[in-house]
Amino acid sequence: MAGILILKCLFFLVSVCLAANLAICTTSNIPNTKKTYIIQIDKWAKPDVFIDHVKWYSSLVKSVLASRPERETARDEEERILYSYHTAFHGVAAQLTEEEASKLQAQHGVLAVFPETKYQLHTTRSPLFLGLDREDSNKLWSDKLADHNVIVGVLDTGIWPESPSFNETGMTPIPAHWKGACETGRGFEKHHCSKKIVGARVFYRGYEAASGKINERGEYKSARDQDGHGTHTAGTVAGSVVRGANLLGYAYGTARGMAPGARIAAYKVCWVGGCFSSDILSAVDQAVADGVNVLSISLGGGVSSYNRDSLSIAAFGAMEKGVFVSCSAGNGGPDPISLTNVSPWITTVGASTMDRDFPATVKLGTGKVITGASLYKGRRNLSTEKQYSLIYLGNNSSSPMPSSLCLEGTLDGAEVAGKIVICDRGISPRVQKGQVVKDAGGVGMILTNTAANGEELVADSHLLPAVAVGETEGKLIKHYASGRNATATLKFLGTKLGIRPSPVVAAFSSRGPNFLTLEILKPDMVAPGVNILAAWTGALGPSSLPTDQRRTNFNILSGTSMSCPHVSGIAALLKARHPDWSPAAIKSALMTTAYVHDNTYNSLKDSSTATPSTPYDHGAGHINPRKAVDPGLVYDIGAQDYFEFLCTQQLSPSQLMVFGKFSNRTCHHSLANPGDLNYPAISAVFPEDAKVSTLTLHRTVTNVGSSISNYHVRVSSFKGAVVKVEPSRLNFTSKHQKLSYKVVFETKSRQKAPEFGSLIWKDGTHKVRSPIVITWLASI
Repeated sequence: MAGILILKCLFFLVSVCLAANLAICTTSNIPNTKKTYIIQIDKWAKPDVFIDHVKWYSSLVKSVLASRPERETARDEEERILYSYHTAFHGVAAQLTEEEASKLQAQHGVLAVFPETKYQLHTTRSPLFLGLDREDSNKLWSDKLADHNVIVGVLDTGIWPESPSFNETGMTPIPAHWKGACETGRGFEKHHCSKKIVGARVFYRGYEAASGKINERGEYKSARDQDGHGTHTAGTVAGSVVRGANLLGYAYGTARGMAPGARIAAYKVCWVGGCFSSDILSAVDQAVADGVNVLSISLGGGVSSYNRDSLSIAAFGAMEKGVFVSCSAGNGGPDPISLTNVSPWITTVGASTMDRDFPATVKLGTGKVITGASLYKGRRNLSTEKQYSLIYLGNNSSSPMPSSLCLEGTLDGAEVAGKIVICDRGISPRVQKGQVVKDAGGVGMILTNTAANGEELVADSHLLPAVAVGETEGKLIKHYASGRNATATLKFLGTKLGIRPSPVVAAFSSRGPNFLTLEILKPDMVAPGVNILAAWTGALGPSSLPTDQRRTNFNILSGTSMSCPHVSGIAALLKARHPDWSPAAIKSALMTTAYVHDNTYNSLKDSSTATPSTPYDHGAGHINPRKAVDPGLVYDIGAQDYFEFLCTQQLSPSQLMVFGKFSNRTCHHSLANPGDLNYPAISAVFPEDAKVSTLTLHRTVTNVGSSISNYHVRVSSFKGAVVKVEPSRLNFTSKHQKLSYKVVFETKSRQKAPEFGSLIWKDGTHKVRSPIVITWLASI
């Protein structure tokens, strides 16, 4: 990790870029151009002359509209408002000019005006890997529990209802608390909803306002998923048990979601051109009103300040209603400060590997064999008894060329026909590079990682024989190919289990620290997100390329999009087992029971460096569902506590109102600093002033174990500080009893880089672990 000086410079640069992006978002070269704005309104400020909020919201928007010819006015006003929000968020999404938006901001009752933001998707073995298929685990997650009453809302690209993963056999009637609907449209009828898929809705007004009308011939304007991403995430959350699941023979076994008894409500917010914040916000608002217990959101759109992030504000409203919100951390790793969805009331999930791999080999003409990964299964196989000419159209410099990246139109058929082509990763999708090679007459591809990907291997379902290799081996192969008469052949070895070490943190998984608030450690945890087998759409082949005519019920994908629904599903199980637990209690159970060692009993490693990862990479650690069901102690946080945290964030009264006006909240100033939020992770940040040598943070734990429980503490040693916990013992005499302690940090020697460790409460049965990060800020 770079020194704090570099870290602070990065904070500054990101902040400048953020400010620039916000300026770009809110500026238009054409004064009368209409754009979508999200307007947050204080519901308590409604004048009595309006019989309901919808009419008042409409009146506010109409009051700022520029004059139009009379014949156009009524229609214009009607089309301007895209959505009204009433549950997790209050206000409207409307089409306005920049001048109209500015006028609206000044109206009584308007709390904030946000420009539309574009979000992107963060793209069998895991239940067993997580201990959910063992016999003893069935006792923990008994079907007699109320797991059939838990409903998970999945915000994504929709759902493919015919998938065997959504079979309703054996399910009880839909819970009485469900108030949702099954919206129909092309390819999606009422019968496609069931006891498993209890609801399906679509949200596209914001998308169409920005991108034009959806082409209904090329895209389902309904909850049907032709992209596959939403079906995959929904299947991971709560897919029913399916025996014999596989992808073209790979990963053969029994597939099941994390919470196979839970219900799914599909909210389609993503379309061919992306996912827009007004649609996402409407889906969150509607899902909470419908009665979901968990929200799974594998999306990200950069980082804005808490009061400027509409998804963060909506998630706060969902949390107030008792809904657990899980979001993907993003795929911006291994770069530091690459996280999205960093609000403390959101559970932010990074990605890790499992102990399963799909090995393939490259045998060079020299006889050297290099191991990579692939999911290729097709009719065109290369003979392992024959060597094929090998070609690389780059120059072996550190900067890839269009031809070395195998971009569309860059390969000369006369050069590559009949050869294995080496392609660098970057710019275009990995599988698309193979299609380019195939179209140019190549017989195979070796996909080489660059410095950005390191040694991490992600398997793909290629359309021609292809093997992915790490950066080091890729350099070796390219050096060999630069000589005369270079040859190679490719071999595919199927599925291999028991990979060691595992898990490791995925190189693509976004990293901390959380530059909005260093005192809130993010990501919160990691979960399986590499080579995950789950349900798939029937509208696309496994490569997602239009030219891929193969069809399969399951597909293997990688990304924090895949790790997020693992946590959402486990949260559903915990909610079923402990219906009285708050979202914060569920998050705490997941974090304090997470593990930080792999199956070789060494510290978790970072795939990008092959060195031990830190809490900036893995958060509290890797989820451990079997431990999370009985965590012993939890760090609970209520909505007012989160609001008190916001009161420490130098927000103005009007900025705080975007959170406080839902419940008329005000600052009680109960937190001395943001690090005092009762978070399961502990981050001590010493200011630039070297005179401040002591820092005290406070925590409160709730006993959810045996009534009589006695805990003692163990804390790591640090080079730069002495850490004391007072008291060092916690003696509980009843269940749900709360006891407080404080952690005192005394600087011995200010360090240039953060230090990492842990604090563990132990009672002989439970180990309640909190990661610790100590940071000393330095002057720039």
